[in-house]
Order: sequence, then structure tokens, then C-alpha cells
Amino acid sequence: MKIKEGNLINIHHYLPHREPMMMVDYILELTKENVITSFMITEDNIFVHNHTFAESGLIENMAQTCSSIFGQSFFENPEADVKVIGFITNIKKIEILSLPKVGDKITSKASLISQYENICNMFCETFNNDELLIRAEINLFIQEVKP
Repeated sequence: MKIKEGNLINIHHYLPHREPMMMVDYILELTKENVITSFMITEDNIFVHNHTFAESGLIENMAQTCSSIFGQSFFENPEADVKVIGFITNIKKIEILSLPKVGDKITSKASLISQYENICNMFCETFNNDELLIRAEINLFIQEVKP
């Protein structure tokens, strides 16, 4: 996928995550049902071991990619001080085919399958160029935390 720099969307407007748990750099495309994100694997990433991005890092990248679809409603106003809690409630199907290395830029594509209130079911695939790294069907829960 060719990345058009002018079309990049700041992920911080859609997720509460910050370093060192930020596993998505940019949103490349975003609708109410689909998202495409990118992430550069760096040596200092907490999920990098022996120059390889671990399985747990790929899963976290997928969860954050999926959360950006679901999180749109919570973070519509980038100036608002919204606090949310979210987590993976279930991984129904997962296939890990390969692991990226330091210096690789991975691209994740997710689609909303279904949503009921604060729980959604998503399908996501992550690629390194054209190589499929991982695919999974996951359920996420996200809720605003009121003070």
C-alpha cells in the first residue's frame, strides 16, 4: 500500500494509548466500519526481542487498529479530556504466519463485523508489504470512565 502523507490521521485522536504502549503510528483510512493503520517497528519497542516484533505486539497492534473504529465516538472532539477503558474480551480465531523485524513498517486492516452496545466483533489482518503476518477475529470492550 502506498501511503499518502497528506491523508494521515493522528491516532492519538482515537485512542487513549501513549508510549510505551502505542502500537499504531497513523491511521491511513477510517470509516465507521473499516480502518487501515501503519506502524514502524523500532528497536526500542517493548515487544521487540532479538530484532523481532513478538506475537503479543502484533496482537496489541491489531487491537489498537480495531479500537480506532470503535473509539471514534469517544474521541470525536480532540480537545475533550475523555478517559476510556478498553480490552480484548475474546480472540475467536487467530493465525500467526510470520513476525516482522526491526525497521519493517506493518499495515493493519480491520473491519467491524458486529457491535452490541460497548462490545464489538472485528476481523483484522496485518501485513508487511504484501506478506500476511497475522489474521484474527477478536472481540473488544470499550467504555468511557466517568470521574
